[in-house]
Amino acid sequence: MKSKLISLFLLFALLLTPTNVVHAQSPNGDIVRIGENYTLKSGDVLNGSLVVIGGNATVEKDATVNGDIVVIGGNLVADGAANGSVVIIGGNATVSSKAGGDVVTIGGQILLTKTAVVSGDVVTLGGQLTQDAGAVVAGDIINSAPSINLPNTPNVPKIPGIPNIPSAPATNLFWSAAGVFGRALVIALIAMLLALFLQPQMERVSEAAMKQPLLAGSFGLLTVVLAPLTVIIMAATLILIPVALIVVMMIPLAWLFGMIALGYEVGERFTKAVNQIWAPALSAGFGTFLLMLVVGFVGSIPCAGWLLSFMVSLVAFGGVVMTLFGSRGAPGNSAAATQVIEVPPTS
Repeated sequence: MKSKLISLFLLFALLLTPTNVVHAQSPNGDIVRIGENYTLKSGDVLNGSLVVIGGNATVEKDATVNGDIVVIGGNLVADGAANGSVVIIGGNATVSSKAGGDVVTIGGQILLTKTAVVSGDVVTLGGQLTQDAGAVVAGDIINSAPSINLPNTPNVPKIPGIPNIPSAPATNLFWSAAGVFGRALVIALIAMLLALFLQPQMERVSEAAMKQPLLAGSFGLLTVVLAPLTVIIMAATLILIPVALIVVMMIPLAWLFGMIALGYEVGERFTKAVNQIWAPALSAGFGTFLLMLVVGFVGSIPCAGWLLSFMVSLVAFGGVVMTLFGSRGAPGNSAAATQVIEVPPTS
């Protein structure tokens, strides 16, 4: 299960990264590249993790990465050793050496050449795995769309003269992945627009969700449980049907605003982690796109994927409920409660 959820953990790492961290751009620390390619030369050793967004990564032969490798929106060619996990989102990976952890791809292809040795699992979500003869995988090979072989029906004679009918194709995961990308892009554009007009409200919601995630999740769960009952009672009284309709419309709007607020926090912490300063609208758009992308892909994982996505949604929804759409601070906010009002002296 750990290997299936590694992409969600990477997102949580962005949320939990201290805002004063600066990634070192040297072989003795983590390396982050945005919009450019990176090559670790033969014989070099990187004592940290490698993150490349919007570019390609190459680890030459006899080079070593003593950490994880994450490539988003680009391709990876690993001829050298990677002692951590390898995660590719929206790109392809070619592994020709040792991978000390898991190898995971979302919406891409994995090629394990004959010299590849993977110590962990190999997981593909919306992609394919090509394993050459001689490639070794010590863990499990997990494919999101395994083929199903149907047994032949006994004692059924052939009917002559009917042409062969091709078997029905499996579910096209390409369109599922395209749907996740499209939904993430649309919500990211909405986030950029809201950041221009509702930035203080978004900050209050994200602060409530991040500082008190358990309380926010409890508020969200309680609202989700009680809201349907409240709507039914209102609709039964007839006179409150308009109010019930308003409540029904407010529920998805609250979820959307909460997810955008969390995405804004992701974008802000990401820019500080890479020592950059972006406009609030750009931070909100990028963070929301990344959040919705990961939550969407993880939510499609069987069994536990929906649960983790549901928990993130509860925290986002609860942050909105606690702050009444960001119109006030969260309950128990000591900063708001300890404001001192100075009274001018009487003359």
